[in-house]
Amino acid sequence: MVLVAPQGFKGTFSAREVAHAVAEGLREGGLEAEELPIGDGGDGTMDALVGSLGGQLHERTVSDPLGRPVKASFAILPDGRAVVEMARASGLSLVKEDERDAWAATTRGTGELIVAAVEAGANEVLVTVGGSATTDGGAGALEVLDQAGMKPKLEVLCDVRSTFEEAPRVFGPQKGADARMVKRLERRLDKLAAAAPRDPRGVKMTGAAGGLSGGLYAYMGAKLVPGAAYLLDTVGFDERMRAARFVVTGEGRLDNQTLAGKAAGEVATRCRQSGVACHAVVGSNAMDDFEIRLLDFASVNEAKTRAGLRKAGMDLAERAR
Repeated sequence: MVLVAPQGFKGTFSAREVAHAVAEGLREGGLEAEELPIGDGGDGTMDALVGSLGGQLHERTVSDPLGRPVKASFAILPDGRAVVEMARASGLSLVKEDERDAWAATTRGTGELIVAAVEAGANEVLVTVGGSATTDGGAGALEVLDQAGMKPKLEVLCDVRSTFEEAPRVFGPQKGADARMVKRLERRLDKLAAAAPRDPRGVKMTGAAGGLSGGLYAYMGAKLVPGAAYLLDTVGFDERMRAARFVVTGEGRLDNQTLAGKAAGEVATRCRQSGVACHAVVGSNAMDDFEIRLLDFASVNEAKTRAGLRKAGMDLAERAR
């Protein structure tokens, strides 16, 4: 049996679609395959958790990153916890490329989802953060929570290890910020951090989702955890991995961020530690040979279409003969 455990290709295919296409190719090549879509706190994490644990989805109309109404879902798990995936309300995928505004983009909709989850009876909220359009340090979400008079118990699943003050420089450009805007965003986050009950600056993982994780940590006492490791533990990845002939993981773009907390990097590390071969199927590969060796990928294959994903699976099956 081959374990197929990819995250989604952002803006192209969901984790479920990637896993299914690659598994189809493996099966056509004569191998059994188990599909295990995963996430790291970004897009698809809620689906992965609900797929593993069960739960019920609830839909609300909330604010998108630019304040427009958007329908977004949260989940209530069987144990009473809620899952709020910030990308559904405040994600970069909700904003067209020519609309990106790193200064104006707000996490207000994420706060509205958290409030809705608590009002639906959640005893704790898992906030999965990643794939954001925002660099507001969580100010929009915090304002909503303050207006609602709420201070729920929060656990934040982070997709990167970056610190609060690093968020504008590292992630601002992909959200539409030029060099001058990055400096302006840094000053805004610095002011937010200085006024907080506890300072998020210098703390790992506080820079996720444009500092949303840090804002929730600083003002709401949220617990921050590595999203990829949390999810893999929750879905029983290690046991499934050790029973597999080999593992196939993947993401939209393999780059240095893969080494900094992304799901594909966490999968590769666990496979290496257990002596199980790990292959990557990705939309694009921006890693050099040294970085690939660090993760000990047995192979890296690029695939940009559903047919390409299926062919990658067939090719891996052929190699395994």
